[in-house]
Order: sequence, then C-alpha cells, then structure tokens
Amino acid sequence: MPLMPKRVKRRKQQRGRMKGRAHKGNVIAYGEYGLVATECGWVGSNEIEAARVAMTRAIKRGGQVWINIFPHKPVTKKPAETRMGSGKGSPELWVAVVKPDRVLFEMAGIPEDQAKEALRLAGHKLSVTTRFARKADLENKENAESGEAAK
Repeated sequence: MPLMPKRVKRRKQQRGRMKGRAHKGNVIAYGEYGLVATECGWVGSNEIEAARVAMTRAIKRGGQVWINIFPHKPVTKKPAETRMGSGKGSPELWVAVVKPDRVLFEMAGIPEDQAKEALRLAGHKLSVTTRFARKADLENKENAESGEAAK
C-alpha cells in the first residue's frame, strides 16, 4: 500500500512553486548519516518505498532507518483521450515536495561504508539528485554559516 495521508480536507491542490532552499528538515536529527537532496522536485510515494526497501536490504535489516519526507501533495491526471474542459482530473498519485538541502533519509547503528553504499542505492531510486552526508559535517557547516551571519 503506498504512502498517503489518511484524511485530507481538500483533495485537489494546485501545483505551486519550488523556490529557494529547504529551511526545515535540513539537519540530521536522529541518525548519524543522511541522504540530502541537491535539487528540487517531487518525490512520489512509490519512489520513497523503493528507496526504503533498497536501504533495508543493503544493511541486511541491521541498524536503524528514518524516513524524513512524507507525500502530502496530491497530483491529478485526466484520463487518456479525454476532450478538453470538463474540469480537473482526479488525484492519481501522492508526492513529497523536496527542496535542495532537505534530508530525505537518515541511518544509524552501522559502519559508515555500509551506510554510504545503502544510501547510494536508495538515491538511485529517487527522481532528485542526492548526496551522502554525515551529521558532523552538516553541524560544522551550520555553525560556520551562523558565525558568518553574526559578523
């Protein structure tokens, strides 16, 4: 069963714009290693599930995995060979809106080389480009940026 919200108030949403970088979810909060998006895009519920399966198989169900994105946004499609007009199509799939610097997945409890390989395999399942990150690296980067802002 794909990831999707249990209940939604409005079924049909507009597409919106993906401007700027991620302000929320841009630090590794739970694990030691993370998979970080380097571009913006929509990540579908089937992609998230495929990445999760790839990661858990790669680490042979050892360690811990956190999924930091959830597909809240419905994407509508009209049926094939339908005439123009007659309103908006029905919701077909659910996507998560991802911006650059967003941490998509986190891992802990396994060696770094094993985590790197597992997150690399997961990244291949996603429609956005990604990079591997360590918790310490992101914290150092954040501290350096806050130090520049204080000057």
